[in-house]
Amino acid sequence: GVEIAGKRDLEGLKVAYGPELWWGANPAIIVKYRRTIATIDVTAFYQNEFSQRTETVSSLAIPLPATKRATLSLEKKWGLQDFGTFGIQVGGIWSGSTLKGESFQIAEGPEDNVTVQQDKVKDEDTFGGKVKVTWQYGRWNWYAQYAYAGIVANGGPDETTTFTKWSLKDHGLGNGNLVSSGIAVNLGNYQIAPNVLWQKPLVGPIPSNAQAPGRPRNVIDDPFAVRANREMIAGEIMFSHDPTPATWMWEWDNDIQEDAKLAWSIGYVYRHFPTTMDAAIGILQDGRTFFAFPGATPARDLWEVKARIVSKLSNNSRLIAHILVGTGEPNGDDPRLIERYGGDLRITYGSAAFATFLKFNDWGPYDYHRDFNQTFPVHLMGDLSYSLGTPRWFGLPQTRVGVKFTWRSLDQYSNRYCPAKAIDETGELACDPEVPGFDEGTEWEIRTYLHIDLGM
Repeated sequence: GVEIAGKRDLEGLKVAYGPELWWGANPAIIVKYRRTIATIDVTAFYQNEFSQRTETVSSLAIPLPATKRATLSLEKKWGLQDFGTFGIQVGGIWSGSTLKGESFQIAEGPEDNVTVQQDKVKDEDTFGGKVKVTWQYGRWNWYAQYAYAGIVANGGPDETTTFTKWSLKDHGLGNGNLVSSGIAVNLGNYQIAPNVLWQKPLVGPIPSNAQAPGRPRNVIDDPFAVRANREMIAGEIMFSHDPTPATWMWEWDNDIQEDAKLAWSIGYVYRHFPTTMDAAIGILQDGRTFFAFPGATPARDLWEVKARIVSKLSNNSRLIAHILVGTGEPNGDDPRLIERYGGDLRITYGSAAFATFLKFNDWGPYDYHRDFNQTFPVHLMGDLSYSLGTPRWFGLPQTRVGVKFTWRSLDQYSNRYCPAKAIDETGELACDPEVPGFDEGTEWEIRTYLHIDLGM
């Protein structure tokens, strides 16, 4: 694709054009213009998707119907004497007009006696708005936000970092009301930051037990589906320590820039989901054919604890580690709730680099593992490499030679686990992963590699 940034009289103008500007995007042109008018920061955005992709190899990038969207944002800050800095941002969105007139189902009544009605997308369903206020005074940093979106007024996830790296943020989908608020208190090099969020769709999901012709919606066959905008009440609290605030711990490239001997964060998140969701999209074993799951996971609560550790051990050595403990649910309709834990570590010393992770009862590395709720009792990886040129941090292009070792244990919830074979309902001899009396399976791989950076 092509990206153009304006200068001088066109300062603040950016234009992007391409067949897939990000993974899973439709061919599109995007125009963004930002300038300050009478102390107010004004940002206008327009996106036109002029055709629709039809192929993908991942459920993380399912082709969505081509659409158009436009947004307008106004933002201003005031310095208030003896009362800190107050800011307000007001924005509006118009999106999904190409879906006007399309029909969709609505579920009414209790879950054990659902009736299904029919409706159509109207003009008012394409509009949404957001108001966000912030206040900073000394060690205190507070924000509050309200967002409303019509059922097809999809924007995109909120990628901004407000004060700290909270997990609970605006999902950016249409169909809902959302209220969130958090406060971050700085205590020297430490910070404590609680945050709460409530969201509820305007039109709820259709449960899998709805009588025909009722069925859970999905993003391919319907103008919208209830997924990340599922009804939720959630709260979190974060604790962090950053002795060198000049290299902000929440910056996008902090893995590279952090210069502290030790900086860390730990957060606890609790989510209450009182309803199910609509159906997710999966991909069959051929890697090309889409299908909608027949339902989704049930109403329940989830929790997790996440920690991150960053250390610049010396001028030529750096360490990054993550730890995760909590519950999780799949993208598909398997009702099994998993309890997973583990961590990963990356460390560099001069031209040498080592990466490893150890996970227990967690999904595998590919999207279909979570789609179909395929987990491994133990999953271990180790990767040792050496840079042949000037060493750079993980993920950056560089010429490296290395060796990677992976080991997994397998049980009845793992793909490829085959302790015995039996005749299935079609009369064929097939693996039976639930046969009792067998030990866990194992699989391992050793891979050597050479990555070449051409410097282009």
